[in-house]
Amino acid sequence: MESDFAIITVHLVGALVAGGIIGMERSIHARPAGFRTHTLVCLASSLLMLVTLYQSKWLPGIPMDSVRTDPTRMAQGIMTGIGFLGAGVIFKEGLSVRGLTTAASIWITAAIGILMGIGFYLPAILATALTLGVLSAFRWIESRLRSHTYAHHALRFNRDEVMPEAEIHDFLQQHGFNVANMSYRITDDGAFFEYRMVIRTTHPENTAKLVEALRDMPTLRAFRVSPTGD
Repeated sequence: MESDFAIITVHLVGALVAGGIIGMERSIHARPAGFRTHTLVCLASSLLMLVTLYQSKWLPGIPMDSVRTDPTRMAQGIMTGIGFLGAGVIFKEGLSVRGLTTAASIWITAAIGILMGIGFYLPAILATALTLGVLSAFRWIESRLRSHTYAHHALRFNRDEVMPEAEIHDFLQQHGFNVANMSYRITDDGAFFEYRMVIRTTHPENTAKLVEALRDMPTLRAFRVSPTGD
């Protein structure tokens, strides 16, 4: 009995530590699922796998050779349930979809918890280290990759002072932006005309320069530049 208690303790404490380490990285970056969430996910996964590991304890008096159980079903159930939790941290804002990395980290934390629960410590520890590497080191690599930055852009003019679309394209290109798509709108009972578009650049610092130029445009009644995030 004492041996079983020690084994169970090691499994659960290992899951708690692994989940807490990954969750701490998420909390540092102010993600919606952080330290406590990841810790509980990993701990719960380990705890549920212990149910299959010690099935003889909750089937007392029944010969185990007469009962056929599949421990992988518990793992499948855990990963299915984690899908709902992961979906809860994903949300869409315009072109930007946020929370995908956090959802993936919850998913792999559950997998690490399963490994801890069945006593596969080496792959669990290795998976924890690799997960931290992806979340931290890969962030540094990703920040240095040259990629497109997108923004929602809107320009409002008086209806009789509308800048031609060709000039809009030229103006944006001068500031390092290309137009991904364009839409048009008349507002306030025909008083104003709006261009609405998605713009992109390979240099995020161009956004501040564009805003400064828009502020000096005398015919512009209002504008909006809303960069999208990851």
